[in-house]
Amino acid sequence: ALTRTATEEGAGALYKGLMPNILRGMSMNVGMLACYDQAKETVAKLLNDPMIDGPALPTQIGASLVAGFTAAAFSMPFDLIKSRLMAQKADPVTGKLPYGGVADCAVQIAKKEGPIGFFSGFSAYYGRCAPHAMIILLSIESITKGYRNLVGLH
Repeated sequence: ALTRTATEEGAGALYKGLMPNILRGMSMNVGMLACYDQAKETVAKLLNDPMIDGPALPTQIGASLVAGFTAAAFSMPFDLIKSRLMAQKADPVTGKLPYGGVADCAVQIAKKEGPIGFFSGFSAYYGRCAPHAMIILLSIESITKGYRNLVGLH
């Protein structure tokens, strides 16, 4: 597929979705990591978890679900733009692409579908993001706890 794409569409086609993919990745990590600690505190209060020796597993799971939600909410518009840019095909008559780039794609979506258009299919997208966030954040907690025990930081 790599060779076919480069041959038929040119090497530039391999990078069609690079900028929105970078934006999606950045926004996903900001949404996930920035809210996780705050979510841990909130969930711990709701579950009466004193977090004396770190958060209990139910607290970690609840906080990672919240972090997965914010990761999905922050990154979905960029994921949609990335998908649309990568899937666009030139008009057979004019040879013109539907979108001129990231900003043009965002403007067209906003004009044609409104702001809510950036979030169509959110539940399925959250279903993809939440497990990723949970695995990453639970792993970080486990690795950090193991490291602290190893070096004597409690």
